[in-house]
Amino acid sequence: MLEREIRNILSGHPEILYGFTDISYCSYAESYASALVMAVPYGEQLSPSVYTEERFEQGIQSAKGSLEAVLAEIEELLRCSGTKYWIPPVAQENETELRALFSFKTAAARAGIGWFGKNDVIITEEYGPRVRLSAVLIDAVFEYGLPITAGRCPEDCTKCVDICPCKALKNRQWAEGMDRSEIIDYRKCNKMRSAFIPKLGRKNACGLCMAACPFGRHTLET
Repeated sequence: MLEREIRNILSGHPEILYGFTDISYCSYAESYASALVMAVPYGEQLSPSVYTEERFEQGIQSAKGSLEAVLAEIEELLRCSGTKYWIPPVAQENETELRALFSFKTAAARAGIGWFGKNDVIITEEYGPRVRLSAVLIDAVFEYGLPITAGRCPEDCTKCVDICPCKALKNRQWAEGMDRSEIIDYRKCNKMRSAFIPKLGRKNACGLCMAACPFGRHTLET
């Protein structure tokens, strides 16, 4: 019943990719059984030829607005049904380890939404990596997606690696269980992005590796 109602809500947002996964792999399994994971496409699916940081940030904010709207619908349903739930924050827990409280990317791969690309970002068949992820932890059991456990990027594709402005990507194909440091020098990436805080009032969005990805290219608006 609950699953059907959640799916009914999401059917009204056909652009959103979603899936369910059990979360027995993480500490939150003590309080919740499952995660609903959603991937919302950026408002503008930029390619490198038209990419600007400002336009990329605008696309992120557009996706954020769409995501907040559907999360509000789902939250209202869960609250009215008396179901225990929690929406993990997007923000990283600290600037040392640069990890969030709950990994949306790991949950997305386990839900079958996509895989970790050579840029350490979730890649979807439909939109490539140009999506904003979110998750709702729910104390209920659902029909789970088929986990993706290995990267599906072409071995000879290095578009994201080549375009990275700080050369943080290591051209490694992902497999489940790999540490992110095997794929990306995340500290180098964060240092470059953080250098823009005085100018922008925020980190540089830097989505060049996402814009360069050939997956989802048929959905590009420009």
